[in-house]
Amino acid sequence: MKKLLSILLVFAMAVSFAACGGTGSSTPASTGSTPASTPAGDSQPAAGGIPADQIKVGVIHLSDPAEGSGYTYTHDQGIVGMQANLGLADNQIVRKVKVDDTDAAAIETAITECIEEGCNIIFATSWGYMDTCEALAAEYPEVIFSHGTGYKSNGTNMNHYFGRIYQARYLAGIAAGMKTESNKIGFVAAMGQENGEVTSGVNAFAMGVASVNPDAKVYVSVTNSWFDPEGEKQAAEALIANGCDVIGQHCDTPNPQTAAEEHGVWGVGYNSDMTKDAPGATLTSVMWDWSVYYTKAVQNVIDGTWKAGEKVEDYFGDMADGLITLGTINEELCAEGTVAAIDEVKAKIVAGEWDVFDGKTEIEDNKGEMHTLEGADYGSCDWYYKTVSVL
Repeated sequence: MKKLLSILLVFAMAVSFAACGGTGSSTPASTGSTPASTPAGDSQPAAGGIPADQIKVGVIHLSDPAEGSGYTYTHDQGIVGMQANLGLADNQIVRKVKVDDTDAAAIETAITECIEEGCNIIFATSWGYMDTCEALAAEYPEVIFSHGTGYKSNGTNMNHYFGRIYQARYLAGIAAGMKTESNKIGFVAAMGQENGEVTSGVNAFAMGVASVNPDAKVYVSVTNSWFDPEGEKQAAEALIANGCDVIGQHCDTPNPQTAAEEHGVWGVGYNSDMTKDAPGATLTSVMWDWSVYYTKAVQNVIDGTWKAGEKVEDYFGDMADGLITLGTINEELCAEGTVAAIDEVKAKIVAGEWDVFDGKTEIEDNKGEMHTLEGADYGSCDWYYKTVSVL
């Protein structure tokens, strides 16, 4: 049945290309800020592209965007932004929610359903979806698979996408380092030291702290889950009980921030602006604007610059192109001078004058060993910065 489905999809796409391969030009994909909206019926695809009013986009979510905060919510806001930017209709977006990224059968079912519903490109947003995406990309070469946070790609119909989130983490570390009174800062981590995505972020945060407060230490509590609402709260409370008065996080829910507020301390949110969840605690939030990537990727498919079976490129965005941002800085909660200190470093990052991980500067870990790290190689980071320890 899967092979028959593949043949039918290829035939349908070929008919679509023959009927709509006109000579009109398309608006190029944005590589910076989010592009202006283009009505779906007005765009003309380049040769080999898919008309904007015919393209269909699938997205696989770990939890439910309706929860209103955190990882899945932020990714879905990116999909919403992409849809508005490109003028797509609601029936052109297929969402699969609450897909457990440890359940290969559930992942395969969700992705296969997207294919059966005619999706030309599928965004799989969680690390645990990676291997299933790789297998299905080989089985369905006419569909583009775009995997978030991982590292696998084949160059033809599967890529991976992520960004230099460590840039905003460093800036948030400045806010935390200037605010702490105990010089003990906590960090709720979804995964342990072996996971480079999380560990590089912890290190960037700790380096930001150290840049303004070399006496402060960062303590990590690991949940061993990307999405564990109760475990994230418990980890934050354990850090607070250990004397930490600012709580950072790399996990999916705002629970570390709400725990901080309940206990009269402060925090730094992640994914979305968590001032709405814990207005009395959140100093700022490390954030993504996923619409920057999603708009670019779907526009590339419309334009025909990405063609399944021919060319699909990986993406690694940053603060300069708008993918990475820092949320509202609560000046009432932050220490005096925080905004100015952050803005000074941010300007250098955006201008390309300096970066946290430049591949040249040696960084000392908590065992006294020296390392260099280039940001695009974050996955290789399996060591903690010298001021970091595990609770």
